Amino acid sequence: MALEICVKAAAGVPDVLGDCPFCQRVLLTLEEKKVPYKLHLVNFSDKPQWFLEKSPEGKVPLVKFDDKWVADSDVIVGILEEKYPEPSLKTPPEFASVGSKIFGTFITFLKSKDANDGSEQALLDELKALDEHLKGQARSIHCWGKDYCC
Repeated sequence: MALEICVKAAAGVPDVLGDCPFCQRVLLTLEEKKVPYKLHLVNFSDKPQWFLEKSPEGKVPLVKFDDKWVADSDVIVGILEEKYPEPSLKTPPEFASVGSKIFGTFITFLKSKDANDGSEQALLDELKALDEHLKGQARSIHCWGKDYCC
């Protein structure tokens, strides 16, 4: 039986997937795990009453598991991982912090008024560390009918 999922439609184009990264994350998870689903595109400039009855706060993504609607991408992905463990998409604990300092070092670099304060080098070091990690994890994935090399 297919899961039902409500996602944001594109602004001004209600029959096209919108730009919500949380919705896209859940859709990618469903695709990678080959879980069948029925897609409901929600026009955010005119949210339908049926949607607001299922999600009073009007949040997406929204997925129906059994008879319960869940509206948090982290929770949804966790449930999908539990119900459909293969292929596992969990981040191994040893990689959980990879790249976690990039945003902070980027903000420090952006706010810096001193070209010699080391913030640029700190950002470059973090980016290089992430790049090296990704190179070590290179693999191909198959998604939406295409092969991608990561």
